[in-house]
Amino acid sequence: MLKTLRNAWGIADLRKKILFTLFIILMYRLGNAVPVPYVDTNLLESYFNTVNNTILGLWNTMAGGSLSMATIFALSIQPYINSSIIIQLLTIAIPALERLAKEGGEEGRKKLASITRYCTVAIGLVMGIGYYTLLRNGYNGETMLTADGQGIWPAIVIIMTFMAGSALIMWMGEQITEFGVGNGISIVLFASIVARFPSSVGTMITNVVNGSLAWWALLLLLIGALAIIVCIVIVNDAERRIPVQYSKRVVGRKLYGGQSTHLPMKVNMSGVMPIIFAQTIASLPGTICIFVPSWSKSWVMENMFNQDTVFYVVFYFLLIIAFSYFYATIQFDPVEISNNLKKNGGFIPGFRAGKPTSEYIRKVLNKITLLGALYLGVVAAVPMLIGCFSDAPVLSGISLGGTSIIIVVGVAIETVRAVESQMMMRNYKGFLE
Repeated sequence: MLKTLRNAWGIADLRKKILFTLFIILMYRLGNAVPVPYVDTNLLESYFNTVNNTILGLWNTMAGGSLSMATIFALSIQPYINSSIIIQLLTIAIPALERLAKEGGEEGRKKLASITRYCTVAIGLVMGIGYYTLLRNGYNGETMLTADGQGIWPAIVIIMTFMAGSALIMWMGEQITEFGVGNGISIVLFASIVARFPSSVGTMITNVVNGSLAWWALLLLLIGALAIIVCIVIVNDAERRIPVQYSKRVVGRKLYGGQSTHLPMKVNMSGVMPIIFAQTIASLPGTICIFVPSWSKSWVMENMFNQDTVFYVVFYFLLIIAFSYFYATIQFDPVEISNNLKKNGGFIPGFRAGKPTSEYIRKVLNKITLLGALYLGVVAAVPMLIGCFSDAPVLSGISLGGTSIIIVVGVAIETVRAVESQMMMRNYKGFLE
């Protein structure tokens, strides 16, 4: 990785792309330090210390801690992620959007991207209103707005700032994709999560110093993190290759086809999305308790939906498996793949074209998805399971959990590959010249 970046730095064009990407990340981090007016940030930060096991705690981690400080980028890329997921699901449910995605070509992709942008702004507005409502209702009966933050004008300023911040982050990500090293939204998410690592590491060191965390537990945690990184790198490249043979055909006086190839199916086809979905659903009970405080002391919340209980970890693990199958079904359609192979004269050796081929692909997909789901479940749930039998809450914290490691390592691998592909393209160009 370091060798690739060093070689890329020696190419003037790629050096400009890297510097541009770093500049956008710097602007993003500066925006995360600029608070929105009319908000009592000290009271807000105290409030977020009590909601780590809720959706707000997850969003705060994804935002690099800016949600707990009410900065202009507090909503981070969450509106864009939600918008992308909604449009992707609607593409399957609405025939017009499905035709636009499959038959529209480049223009169709541009229209879908434009719809996603408008949807991002709308979701940013809704989330901004919800966040302002939370600030106005307050913490322990005390509003988190300053004395001059009451009234319609401060409400408009706060809500519009949050919405504009989410739209600006979306624009920054698109600029990195177009003029930087690529994967703009992923790099913004990468920067948000990495920004939380120093404080998390500092917290662990403090726990070791004051005796609340044993040194051997910290050592095991670091070894486990390295093992997870190695596992992620291996599984990220793992795929099942189904052999495909194309029949020979005569067109005019020429013979076409006859070559052998393969149909790749990645083990971790759905990426980190099942974990994000599972965390959102598993955090709903804790989030409801924010609005109904009396429920937080109930037996169900303390013994079942508390993040430090075994039931919660098992429930979370099963949700990851369920959403892995759901997301794989959305992304990979065996019937469509089988029809495409049939149209192009391709077939899987030993299986007739049509329904037998689609059934075989679905059977392989189910096996691959199970392996990928178990991998995601183990990586995400093991740190939480350790926290269930440890007195140190940081072991089960979201900021150093398997989700963050999967995102960080995955984005790093994708970015290095994007840089390598651009270097290879320039080398070919120089050779041809």
